Amino acid sequence: MSDTDDMPSLASLRRGAGRRAPRAAKPSLVERAPSLFDSLAPSEIDTPVEQTVTTADVLAELSRGLGGEAVVVREETKVSVRPRVATPQKEAELSPVEARVWSVGDLVREVRELVERTYGQITVEGEISNWRPAASGHCYFTLKDGNAQLSVVMFRRQASLLRFKPKDGDAVRLRGQVSVYESRGQMQMIAETMEEVGQGALLAAVQRLKERLRREGLFDRQRPLPAFPKCIGIVTSLQGAALRDIVKVCRRRHASVNLLIYPAAVQGPRCAAEIIAGVQWFSAHPDRADMLIVARGGGSWEDLHGFDDEGVARAIAACAIPVIAGIGHATDTTIADAAADVCAPTPSAAAELVTAAQHRIEERVARLQARAVRAGSYEMLRARQRFSRLSAEAALRRLRDSLSRREQRLDELGFRTEAAVARTLRLRGERLSRLSSRLQRQDVALRLAEGKRRLERLRTQLESLGATATTTRWQRVETSASRLDALSPLRVLERGYALVYGPDGKLLRSSANVVPYDTIVARLADGSVRAKVTSKE
Repeated sequence: MSDTDDMPSLASLRRGAGRRAPRAAKPSLVERAPSLFDSLAPSEIDTPVEQTVTTADVLAELSRGLGGEAVVVREETKVSVRPRVATPQKEAELSPVEARVWSVGDLVREVRELVERTYGQITVEGEISNWRPAASGHCYFTLKDGNAQLSVVMFRRQASLLRFKPKDGDAVRLRGQVSVYESRGQMQMIAETMEEVGQGALLAAVQRLKERLRREGLFDRQRPLPAFPKCIGIVTSLQGAALRDIVKVCRRRHASVNLLIYPAAVQGPRCAAEIIAGVQWFSAHPDRADMLIVARGGGSWEDLHGFDDEGVARAIAACAIPVIAGIGHATDTTIADAAADVCAPTPSAAAELVTAAQHRIEERVARLQARAVRAGSYEMLRARQRFSRLSAEAALRRLRDSLSRREQRLDELGFRTEAAVARTLRLRGERLSRLSSRLQRQDVALRLAEGKRRLERLRTQLESLGATATTTRWQRVETSASRLDALSPLRVLERGYALVYGPDGKLLRSSANVVPYDTIVARLADGSVRAKVTSKE
């Protein structure tokens, strides 16, 4: 008997480690781990039990059912479990048999039945991601938390009963049944009800980070793109469709432009670090490229989450050359889009933006060339039609008329030439006369004669002005002398007055200044007399 004879049956998984099939067993190479329901007493099996079951427990149960070791995934999701009790008939049906080779379909079907029997109706809380409503009315999405994710499907009938419109980032509580989708061998949940809990923690954290960076002014700088870049830097994955789209658009619209590619992971744990390294490399070498495209194709929110990293946003904002973000599709928005100088809806649109000026010029040249060809063809057609209607005589007559008009034109040009020459000669003669007059005025002899005449005029004016000034001054002197003579004391004495001086020689102004027998002197107009005071009255 092989070592696989000790493999527990599917029914024994539910009965616990103490209730195995009564078979003489050899020592097993893989020791069986305790069952999920080993801790339940027989009286408790029929009673619904609320307990915390992790995804690691689910995977461990599946691995024990397949005879393998348990896989540990560190994730805890709150579920409500209603265990079901296996009946003796089921136990008999699932009793161990000889070792068999499973087909993939039988194995997956057996696992699905085990999962559906084991867990029944459960309630799970998590965050919606990659919400995809189908045209049939069914809704497909992923329920995740910080450590794991679970595929979920909600069929049309249940989806029509929803009281809100779910979207990526919503935190919800689902109730339904865990199953396995056999076509892909993938565990999924068939949701029957959905209740809104609140905004998802991851999306809320991203929104808080975005708002903080906006307050710092990280999204305010919008530099213009160079119109005709010689080299375009690209930070993306070498295996992604985004790179092929960019190369295809650039070669179609601007074949001469050079592309410098920095390979980087665009999803996964190394995404942010490699994107930052690529942007910083181009910022440190601004002479290598004129602008930078950071791009990746579409994907779920988790796939694009690396572009919500704060370091990526700061590296893009600090880049020395303009940065265009072409991340995902038009409906996908990341923090890197806000930090870039220009945000394109897709990688192809980013390539079209950087080649827009060149493409517009080429389109305009093509349009003008087409217009020139059409105009030339039209004029050629008109000329052919016009010449086809002309006879030889009419052609000769038109030729004579054309020659006559040209002769008339020559005569007119001759008259205009003669008039122009005569006008030019007249203007030159007038200018010569003016120059001769100016030259004569500049002759030294003439200038000396003019100076002498001017000197004589000035001398005459000076003598006249001197005589006039002297006469005026003498008249003023005589007038002042007359006025001064009229005010002289001698004129007063001529009218009979006298000046009397006392014995001390001072002018007497009062009789109190003399006494009888003092000698006084009286000054008259024509002389002086000396007298003696005999008395005072």
